[in-house]
Amino acid sequence: MKLPRRRFLHLALGTAALTALARIARAQAYPSRPVRIIVAYPPGGTADIMARLIGQRLSEHLGQPFIVENRPGAATNIATESVVRSAPDGYTLLVVDAAPAINASLYKNLSFVFLRDIAPIACVIGTPFVMVVNPAVPAKTVPEFINYAKANARRLNMASVGNGSVPHLAGELFKIMAGIDMTHVPYRGAAPALTDLMSGQVQVLFITLTSTIEHIKAGQVRPLAVATTTRWEALPEIPTVDEFLPGYDVTAWNGIAAPKNTPAEVINKLNREINTALAEPNLKARFAELGSNTAGGSPADYRRLLVEESEKWAKVVNIAGIKLE
Repeated sequence: MKLPRRRFLHLALGTAALTALARIARAQAYPSRPVRIIVAYPPGGTADIMARLIGQRLSEHLGQPFIVENRPGAATNIATESVVRSAPDGYTLLVVDAAPAINASLYKNLSFVFLRDIAPIACVIGTPFVMVVNPAVPAKTVPEFINYAKANARRLNMASVGNGSVPHLAGELFKIMAGIDMTHVPYRGAAPALTDLMSGQVQVLFITLTSTIEHIKAGQVRPLAVATTTRWEALPEIPTVDEFLPGYDVTAWNGIAAPKNTPAEVINKLNREINTALAEPNLKARFAELGSNTAGGSPADYRRLLVEESEKWAKVVNIAGIKLE
């Protein structure tokens, strides 16, 4: 039986309208229960602090608890896999930095493809890295440190928060650009790495300002340079690595993502709420105190950033010959 053209168009338009109304209703109803934010790191680090601050604002704005769950381990792969395997309904979110994108270059047998299986929502903050040394290290500047490292080839220990982590690759990028060699000593997190830096077990660490700013203020570690291309306004007297090694730039970007196929209406609602929260002066000031700048932008903006970070660090992994199983 053939439907008249006018009848067919009427039914088609009616179906489209119902679908659109259903999407609107779904977005308006979200969230109707608590939302989990999975963090791939232990409590107290940059990602964890960001998740708790933005989660609190989302709870206030959307009327449901946004609960932070820490699932460290396996270079963020445990947390990432748990989220990409979750229902794409907006009730399981992931704090995302460059690490999951980097892991595609480091691990050959992952059960997921990060950039394919994740739906970026919004970049929340950018936190500059800082190059810090034990106060007993005689170098007071980046050039002095490079000369000191060349005179003590492989005798200096460079800490990181784990093999293949952004701090590890930040150090490898510095080694490549400076033409020096140091022994990499991986730790399970920023806290033990900083503890051994302060005690002199290791001599240098590339780490986020958020993780180390209080130690800098207390004089427990000495900052040689920030890793951005412009000086940090909170520490204007500290030069950038770029002033001595042009092109060196390491910023920790942290944002929120969901599993792929999460409804666009839910993604867009969360994006709007995150951007609204980031415009609040009090939240901006709190992140600034912690050494971070608020970011924001669209889901597409965040995806582009993650792709750029993935490509950048894949080159470092290749040049440095880093291999993980």
